[in-house]
Amino acid sequence: MKKRIISILTLVMVAAMLAVGVNASAYPTYTYGYSSNTMLSPDAYVPERVVTMQDIGLTEESFTLRDLEVDKAGNVYIVDAAANRVIVTDRYYKLKFEITTFENEYGVVDSFNNPSGVCITDKYIYVADTSNNRIVMFDLDGNYYKIVPKPESAYFEDDSLYMPVALAVDSYNRIFVVSSATYQGIIVMDDEANFSGFIGAQRVVVSAWDIIWRRLQNASQREDQEQFVSREFNNICINDEGFIYITTSAIDENTQQSEIRARSKKGDYAPVRKLNSSGNDVMLRNGFWPPSGEVDVNDMGVDGAPTGPSRIVDVAVGPEGSWSIIDQKRSRVYTYDKNGNMLFAFGDRGTQFGNISQEGLNAIVYHDDDMLLLDSLSNSFTVYKRTEYGDILAEALRHQNERLFDASVDDWTHILQRNSNFDTAYIGIGDALYRDADYHEAMEYYKSAHNVTGYSNAFREVRKEWVSKWIWTIPVVVVVVCFLLSKFFKYAGRVNKETQLKVGKKSFKEELLYGFHLIFHPFDGFWDLKHEQRGSVRAGIVYVAVTILAFFYQSVGTGYIFNPEGNYMNIFGQIISVAVPLILWVVANWCLTTLFDGEGSLKDIFIATCYSLLPVPMLVIPSVIFSNILAESEGQLITLLVGLGFVWAGMLIFFGMMVTHDYSLMKNITTTLGTIVGMAFIIFVAVLFSSLVSQMVSFISNIILELSYRA
Repeated sequence: MKKRIISILTLVMVAAMLAVGVNASAYPTYTYGYSSNTMLSPDAYVPERVVTMQDIGLTEESFTLRDLEVDKAGNVYIVDAAANRVIVTDRYYKLKFEITTFENEYGVVDSFNNPSGVCITDKYIYVADTSNNRIVMFDLDGNYYKIVPKPESAYFEDDSLYMPVALAVDSYNRIFVVSSATYQGIIVMDDEANFSGFIGAQRVVVSAWDIIWRRLQNASQREDQEQFVSREFNNICINDEGFIYITTSAIDENTQQSEIRARSKKGDYAPVRKLNSSGNDVMLRNGFWPPSGEVDVNDMGVDGAPTGPSRIVDVAVGPEGSWSIIDQKRSRVYTYDKNGNMLFAFGDRGTQFGNISQEGLNAIVYHDDDMLLLDSLSNSFTVYKRTEYGDILAEALRHQNERLFDASVDDWTHILQRNSNFDTAYIGIGDALYRDADYHEAMEYYKSAHNVTGYSNAFREVRKEWVSKWIWTIPVVVVVVCFLLSKFFKYAGRVNKETQLKVGKKSFKEELLYGFHLIFHPFDGFWDLKHEQRGSVRAGIVYVAVTILAFFYQSVGTGYIFNPEGNYMNIFGQIISVAVPLILWVVANWCLTTLFDGEGSLKDIFIATCYSLLPVPMLVIPSVIFSNILAESEGQLITLLVGLGFVWAGMLIFFGMMVTHDYSLMKNITTTLGTIVGMAFIIFVAVLFSSLVSQMVSFISNIILELSYRA
């Protein structure tokens, strides 16, 4: 009896392990938040079954599967270029019929030649008959309807090829064609082949050197330069609202990678774009990263893993405004909402259940709640079933789209209970709270997701409430501050005027206040600073210290909107960042000007440079204060203040050296450039010297260690 129980338990455990092995994902599902680190996520889709051509009911051994499409009834359409046919199955993936040969309108038996794409509408099947340079239409039962030939237009060059590889049809029966040999953009025409135009031409990157080189080339050489023409697209999809998604894998990888790193919101060099009927890119890219596939591009490569940006080869429209793209390089799916937020990514290369062959992923399509991925190398497609987590995610998007914000909050909360790393859920809750006018709570959720734009919008509403509450206090505070500043500058001016007539040593207060005269009257100011001894080293050191404290305050006091990552530099780092460039400038300038008849001593140069720094803390400190009361769209004021402070200080240093050394304008420009080169040379020598000292110390320590072992 005991042995029987043990046998039963063993069988149960084996069955459970097999079940887990079948249903478990052979890859992680993840997403990206504000950082470029992957954040694991529950599976939104899991592999349910692999459908081979033999499962469908076909007995051939050779297939070249190019495209996959689904109609509203759930029937699946597969393009097989090897047999020049379109395979049609029912919703259960059993063969219904094939479209191979057909009798055209002239009564001649016709056939496809290397078909590449298929599109299904409520009435017709459109097949991109690539090598026959045409589109062939059938009814939904597979009966021939008509041929749509190459459109005739003066916009097509005489030697241009028309090779349709993918197409989409809108509710007005306009056909949008991707031609593999056409670089002007997507071809738009009606079903009578009447040409309407091109839309969505891809921008190309042309460097300054390329432009100069092109001007030196003759006409034939220019024609051979492919980098100066727009790139072709490779796939297309259209949603129920008539918006067109197009993909391309012909963008320069370095350009695409730089766009990702820069978190670009533009679509000029994007591998996927969303176009309206006029061809304008209307895709929202409000996520942390541009919707271009992989973010962590793994520059160095690990264990043969693919490197560089994604190679996007197809796009599919999902539920509730979501859409997915596939990366053929990594055999991976990336899904986004209509705002461009990444919802999830999954997939990997391999032969395990749920993985796709290396370089084999060729097409994606949604089949009700399932997702189908075509593996062109294994001649099959994998059915991925949406999980409970995926259902909740789709429901949250639906409630959000229908403006049922209370329901969407519940959905996003349920998602966070399963995936606390999902920043899009925090943003969804923040959006709902924002629309309910709960701005303080919305700010907290936006902050949790590092959503600066949402946080800024909520903060603007909070600020509006605060301003309405203190409407009479704010003007009073502004007037008082302006009055005090006016009084201070008048007092400084009076002290400086009195000191001008004073003979002998100046007080520390007079030396400090002189800086406020110098910054507004640089030529007279620097002359008196040197010849009348109006300044001192101690006052200059105070200005340097104030500058260091200003930068430290900027580091710790900048508002969240303008420092969402909480970047921070301690006081020692700030001292180094100010003192080192200052010392390098003073030493390099003194070394150079002693060779070029400069009249300023090392002390004069140091004092003049220190006094020139005064505008920096004068403008950096107010910019930090403003960073706590301004919204994101108003940040230009902060940039203006800080930039003005640096430009002002730079001009003071320049003219200070000119007056201190009694140089002409051109000579001062020359010595300024030479000083900058001298600073670089000093750094080089310092690095070289430290490296040599380090090697000497290492050598001596090794000798001592060796002697100790021998002793």
